[in-house]
Amino acid sequence: MTDTATRLAAPIQRRLDAYFARIGQGVNAHAEIRARQDEIERLFEKSDSQLAAMGLTREGIPHHVFRDRFWV
Repeated sequence: MTDTATRLAAPIQRRLDAYFARIGQGVNAHAEIRARQDEIERLFEKSDSQLAAMGLTREGIPHHVFRDRFWV
């Protein structure tokens, strides 16, 4: 490599790394949601009284399903 190519390689590599990291985060988030969507749908199919028996509300389903990932 030439001196110019060497000087440009590191900044370009950092930009590429950052770009693919952002894409990866989006892919990971999508995969996380898809993996839990079946549970969300299964819970939404239950009646309000069934959810109440489980200690859940309809509004609380997302929090319940992602409780190991998000603490609010």
